[in-house]
Amino acid sequence: MSPDAHVDVGFEIPEWTMDDVDPERMKTMAAILRDPYPVHWDRSSVADLGLGARVINQGPLNLSYITNMLLAWQGPTCVRRLQVEFGRPVLDHDRVTAAGTVVSLETVDGERRAHCEVRLERDGTPVVTGTAVVALDTTLAPGTTVAHDNGSPNDTNTEED
Repeated sequence: MSPDAHVDVGFEIPEWTMDDVDPERMKTMAAILRDPYPVHWDRSSVADLGLGARVINQGPLNLSYITNMLLAWQGPTCVRRLQVEFGRPVLDHDRVTAAGTVVSLETVDGERRAHCEVRLERDGTPVVTGTAVVALDTTLAPGTTVAHDNGSPNDTNTEED
């Protein structure tokens, strides 16, 4: 069975969870991005803004959780477009879950695509929302494994016949 065999409008994309947003990863990402904004590594800077004493995750990391969900679902070359809006900040040690729903299907140049509403949730409340266009059945074959290093119990997606 191909990964898209049962995808239709209303299909719920398998969720992808980051059990613990790691402040050390935030610090590393700030260094990689050359992001001088101290709210990503300095708790007192966040407190000075009246937002408590937990550092704030970078937007690209939040976006990556949604991307990981899509890649785990349809493979490493599936994303055709991803557009999001950032709402509330994700903080260190939050548990977040990426989720999505197929809202329409189309075929473009022989490629079947799903238009999806996607979101990143904390405690059931969306903190990032958007849309994605995903090519269905791009590279995953039965038995293919897409592994993720996120420490989550659902960090491996195996497609089988």
